[in-house]
Amino acid sequence: MRIALRMGLTVLAAVPVAASGQATGERLATATRVAGVVYEDRNGDGQRQAGELGVPGIAVSDQVQVVRTDASGQFVMDARGYGMVFVSPPDGYLAAGLSWRAASDAPIEFGLTPVPKVSTFTFVHASDLHISEASVPRVRRLRAMVDSLRPAFVLITGDLVRDALRVPEGEARGYYELLARELALFTVPVFTVPGNHEKFGIERHLSLVSPSHPMYGNRMYRHYRGPNYFSFSYGGVHFLGLDTVDYDDLWYHGHVDDLQLEWIAADVAALPSEMPLVTFSHIPFIGGGEPRSGLQVGGAAPSIITVDGQPHFRHTVYNHQEVLGPIQARLEVALQGHIHMREVLTYQTQIGVQRLITAAAVVGPVAGRGADYGPVSGITLHRVSNGHVDNGTFLPLDPINR
Repeated sequence: MRIALRMGLTVLAAVPVAASGQATGERLATATRVAGVVYEDRNGDGQRQAGELGVPGIAVSDQVQVVRTDASGQFVMDARGYGMVFVSPPDGYLAAGLSWRAASDAPIEFGLTPVPKVSTFTFVHASDLHISEASVPRVRRLRAMVDSLRPAFVLITGDLVRDALRVPEGEARGYYELLARELALFTVPVFTVPGNHEKFGIERHLSLVSPSHPMYGNRMYRHYRGPNYFSFSYGGVHFLGLDTVDYDDLWYHGHVDDLQLEWIAADVAALPSEMPLVTFSHIPFIGGGEPRSGLQVGGAAPSIITVDGQPHFRHTVYNHQEVLGPIQARLEVALQGHIHMREVLTYQTQIGVQRLITAAAVVGPVAGRGADYGPVSGITLHRVSNGHVDNGTFLPLDPINR
């Protein structure tokens, strides 16, 4: 895609964008034969001890295909995704240490620590940390709230760092490293997915980063945070962490690429047919934030992008039907971020109710922007009972005067 400058504003030229640019640009050219074991790490130390047996039937993925461990917990695959493999912990287990490894010919061991199976639990949905030294106190406020609420885990739906889009490598790495230090202090598991601000260097007219940079695009996120999409199960519910931010040339946009669609189908096919699903991602599948904020025709984040000759809203996922349609009968709720405001949408469809819930931002609103009409910073506490996820309770990070 090209850019054009008109009256001092950056606008999108109507040039076709490749619908699967991210997948084709970052995928490894050759497959790597990967072999390993998933074992029951009973003491949770991340090291396999004598007597810690392999776990059969566990899903392992390279972000494209999904394989199952055999009776002794062993797995083999020709990894052909983005250079890493991960384990999808089933209900009754949590990953001991990292749930992902770089794809290599060295044997890989994934430890799973057994936890009690539950049918009722809570989790926190937070979003848009935009972490920098200035916003660290807000992330620590989030952590204090989590310590008080004692949820099973926290989901953070993107825009984790202040910016990696438009800045040089050193600044972007500094934000990622600050994020890692702060998230390591949480006392419950924290699961993250990337937002647009995690795509390193892609606004090259500002970042001055080359597309040949080894950390370009999603690579920096994967380096620090692991797979940009993955899954796990807990409390009878399967959680799909998705990447809804694609990019082409200088521009990010809401889209799920072909490889990720392939992976979603394979991941869900490996589940019990009755298990409900929850997705969590950054750019909303469907949302009211764009029309509420007004059409943006220029600036840093225009509202419209042209893909394959067709205009699309940039800040929602324009192929959401391809993503949600095949799983809608089992989808409990889609959790989203990006718009910095809590929003609850409910649609009555032919196959039942569709719910999409967007979290507010942790970073807080810009002072004075929108005044009383603007957003409120906060998080959402969701309660789950027998596979049903409620609409959540909004918990503001700051006092509300009225």
